[in-house]
Amino acid sequence: MTVSVFIGTSVDGFIARPNGDLDWLPEGGGEPHGYDEFMASVDALVIGRNTFETVLAFPAWPYGEKRVVVLSSRPVDLSAAVGGVVEQMAGPPAEIVARLSASGAHHLYVDGGVTIQGFLRAGLVQRLIITRVPVLIGDGIPLFGTLPRDVRLRHVATRHYPSGLVQSEYLVAS
Repeated sequence: MTVSVFIGTSVDGFIARPNGDLDWLPEGGGEPHGYDEFMASVDALVIGRNTFETVLAFPAWPYGEKRVVVLSSRPVDLSAAVGGVVEQMAGPPAEIVARLSASGAHHLYVDGGVTIQGFLRAGLVQRLIITRVPVLIGDGIPLFGTLPRDVRLRHVATRHYPSGLVQSEYLVAS
């Protein structure tokens, strides 16, 4: 099972404002930067409840018919994801990965600050694709939190785009 992160951050390392707002991201999704190709390689997305609620405010469900797993120990109204293939799970990251692997998933996309941090702490993330947006927002939800140990990364590639986006890809070193 491969677990990947594909996420945008402000240059100062935030993935959203303190209230979860994403208004600092480029309008209209910006130029193509590999997201569609990445999504084509993914069997399922694993997101936290907060990320799910943020996505529900988008004009349309952004994940098409891709399987989406919402992590929450409290009941979640999944019917709000009109047109989505959404289910809920709870438990530690290793258990979630085992359950999804047993159901046939081979490549997971983990998204959302708390969820990414939990999967990193559990040592389950193999690949990080981080796109830095040329803006400083000063405060917000950080991409990374505390870790029990250093997570060594191996740089794979860095790409830059005309809009100023800079995307770096890393593999987690064993």
